[in-house]
Parts: sequence; structure tokens; C-alpha cells
Amino acid sequence: MHNRRRLVLLVLLTFAVAIAGVVIGRVFVVPDRPVETELHELLHRDLKLDDAQRARLDVIENTYAIRRQALESQLRADNARLAEAIEAEHGYGPKVAAAVDRSHQSMGELQKETLQHIFAMRAVLRPDQTSRFDAAVVKALTAKKQ
Repeated sequence: MHNRRRLVLLVLLTFAVAIAGVVIGRVFVVPDRPVETELHELLHRDLKLDDAQRARLDVIENTYAIRRQALESQLRADNARLAEAIEAEHGYGPKVAAAVDRSHQSMGELQKETLQHIFAMRAVLRPDQTSRFDAAVVKALTAKKQ
């Protein structure tokens, strides 16, 4: 009976330590910021944009947000078709291959749209601002996940 109490106490203590670890991790560990957030923070906080630049960027960002949402919806639909194809074929058959190709095409369209967005934002900047912006873009594209 004495060993059973020790075992129960050990299990409860282990559980409490695990919960504490999760709480500490959620409170003190900050997730990586998305690249988009870093670029927009650089644009809106660090580059000292004038009012005309801010107005032009607002239009560019609003247009991109609409287009990105449409492309992300297309990607979700492509994933649903891929899931259907996998369910139907239970292997890498012609339906799965076609669904994968369509998904890759949508991903490519989203990447191209994102790059066009980045270049449109860059075009708004003055020459003294573009070097910092370019460095942030290069850093974002070459950063290694930790």
C-alpha cells in the first residue's frame, strides 16, 4: 500500500510538472514572427514613410489582401480535391497526380503574386529606403528555421 501511494504521488507530481512546463512555454517562449509581419513592421515603423507613401502602400496592401485570400481559397479547394483523389485511388494514381499538379500551380501563383506585391511596395520607396527593404527581403528568403 505504501508503494502505491508513492506511485500515485509520483504520477501526480509528474503531471503537475508537465502542466507547469506547458504554461511556462506558452508564457515565455515567443513564436517566430511571420516574414510578412517583419517586412510590414520595417515599412511602417522603421523607414519613416511620408503620407503619400503610406497612402500608396495602403492601396497596394488592400489589393494584395483580396488577391491573396482568393488564392488561399483556391489552395484549400485544391487540397480538398487532392484528399478526394487519395481517397478514391488509395495510391499515387492519375487523379492524385493531377491534383498535386493543380495544387503546385496554385502555390506558384500565390508565390508570384506575393513577389509582385513585394516589388510594388518597393516601388513606393525612396532610394534611401530601398537598401534596408531589400536586405529585409533577402534575410526573409534565406533565413533558416530554428
